[in-house]
Amino acid sequence: MSWLVFGIFIFFLLFRVPIAFSLAVASLIVFYLQDFNLITVTQKMFSGIDSTTLMAIPGFIFAGIIMTKGGISKYLIEALRAWVGHISGGMAVVTILACMIFAAISGSSPATAAAIGSIMIPAMVEAGYSKRYSMGLVAAAGTLGILIPPSLSLILYGAVTNTSIGDLFIAGVIPGIILGGVLITIAILYAKKNNFGRLEKASWNARWKTSRKAVWGALLPFIIFYSIYGGIATPTESSVIASVYAILIAVFVYREISWADVKPILTETVQLTSMIFMIIAAAIIFGLFLTNNQIPQEIANWIVESNFNKWTFLILVNILLFILGTFLEGVAIILITMPLFFPILAQMGINPIHFAIIVTINLELAMITPPVGLNLFVVGGIAKEPLEEVIRGIVPFIFIMILVLALIVVWPDLSLFLIDR
Repeated sequence: MSWLVFGIFIFFLLFRVPIAFSLAVASLIVFYLQDFNLITVTQKMFSGIDSTTLMAIPGFIFAGIIMTKGGISKYLIEALRAWVGHISGGMAVVTILACMIFAAISGSSPATAAAIGSIMIPAMVEAGYSKRYSMGLVAAAGTLGILIPPSLSLILYGAVTNTSIGDLFIAGVIPGIILGGVLITIAILYAKKNNFGRLEKASWNARWKTSRKAVWGALLPFIIFYSIYGGIATPTESSVIASVYAILIAVFVYREISWADVKPILTETVQLTSMIFMIIAAAIIFGLFLTNNQIPQEIANWIVESNFNKWTFLILVNILLFILGTFLEGVAIILITMPLFFPILAQMGINPIHFAIIVTINLELAMITPPVGLNLFVVGGIAKEPLEEVIRGIVPFIFIMILVLALIVVWPDLSLFLIDR
């Protein structure tokens, strides 16, 4: 029956049926063949998405859209240009830093790539960077949106595995900074090698002027962190605080959102949220099938009998996640694989928070891995270039991110250091 479920699921995917429907229908067909009570399936599905924790997802999505349309990316980039645009590789560094800061607001990789890429790709090309390199850099740096907190992927991981979302958020800080730092270092070296142009050095007056404008939006990540780790609010409540703050800044400080923008903002929020929740509901049905047929227990027994050690298990998991990332979205990967892998972690001696960061970096790779990497389509649409050209630009960054992933895998303290403080 397990092979039948996966066979039906892959069959529907090949015909471009949305993942949520493919997963749900495949599970329901097998449940029907097993004479399973379908009323129980419906109850489980609705009880699974009736979660206070999951309500953080629409909250952060809404805040990210508000800040995207409210001018934060524009003012943030202006400030960063004034401070670092004159150094070698300055425009690439501005792009990466802007993605890192915006990631700490939106929690979404495609949103980060879209908000920053729409401004920085034309600017980098104008400064002498090749368009292929510019697209690859934005697509890669945009993936920081799901590693640097607040991360929608980490929220989902926490909800599925009952792991502290606050601890998951703080675990993503150092790996996110490391990945951003590696991208910045390579960008500077690459710029020096190719003699890319620099911006004229800004005056101190211009720096302070742009910084004062950008600081209101840049404060939002600190508000989110302080509200969670100061014990003021839960992650869900923090998402509401972020949304209210974003509205106040966009309307009364930046003044770039009007009543005409309200409907498109709400529509986009509902569309993104409903897509994620549909996948969650379908994955709950799939999880019920796995539990009912004791698939996780069988896999755990197989691993124990095969005498796999911790490192062999992690290598196999990373390979599997990379393969899945070539044809599945990050939300689906978490919801399909965590019921299988999470029960085994204790037996392998793997910290579940460290494992969450490993999974998230793999999801970052999924965002830039053809043929279905979302960031590839976002960047290609912004730059008006075919997917093949974007893929050529992203290939070097895939190898860079794999090296960072290997570092995180072999050195768990990079994920757990701040939690242990």
